[in-house]
Amino acid sequence: MQAKGILNVKSLKEQVYEYLRVQLRNGTIMPGSAIDLEETSKKLGVSRTPLREALLQLEMEGFVTILPRRKVLVNILTLQDIKNYYEIIGALESTALLAAFNNLKEPHIWQMEKLNAAMKKAIDNDNFDLYYEKNLDFHYIFLNRCANENLVRIVETLKKRLYDFPRQKGFVKEWEETSIGEHQALIELIKDRRKEEAAAQVRDVHWSFKVQKKYVNKYYAKASEAIK
Repeated sequence: MQAKGILNVKSLKEQVYEYLRVQLRNGTIMPGSAIDLEETSKKLGVSRTPLREALLQLEMEGFVTILPRRKVLVNILTLQDIKNYYEIIGALESTALLAAFNNLKEPHIWQMEKLNAAMKKAIDNDNFDLYYEKNLDFHYIFLNRCANENLVRIVETLKKRLYDFPRQKGFVKEWEETSIGEHQALIELIKDRRKEEAAAQVRDVHWSFKVQKKYVNKYYAKASEAIK
């Protein structure tokens, strides 16, 4: 008889970090609010040390600002932040695509088409969470083949900031449908081995703040109000 595992392989810091990330994502902890260290440590039943370590990681990722006298503020996501993140993600993902391009073979292209079809089905069924998962997987097809883990880590962090801070209620269906069309255009460029044009599609269309601004303004209505 196999013994049951009794140890949680994740450190306390990792567990606290994940707890806080869930609270940020679902809006239990809102942008502009303060995190009470004493209250949070008591609630989780942990010392201040893993809590502070988790908050330091969140600060490095741009989610919070740690101030003197044990005060931690949750950062507001502004339109300028969004614009900056789009520019960075566009530059990094296009670079990743160029690096991965020769490694994208028929099975990878087929997988991208399959994921894009799954995204369309999810949106047709008004299932944004499933759409979001498949969207991430679509981009990972080339991100995971660029041989640059640091680049991928930065992109992951910025996407968390964009979509999970907190994740907005509902979605802009027209935007998701447009994004699916952009994905299909990218797939066709990869099929035709048009490397530079594929990278430009990612950078200058898919992650262009100027191109996506009308959808950004709808989706990030709260951020728009915060910046005014």
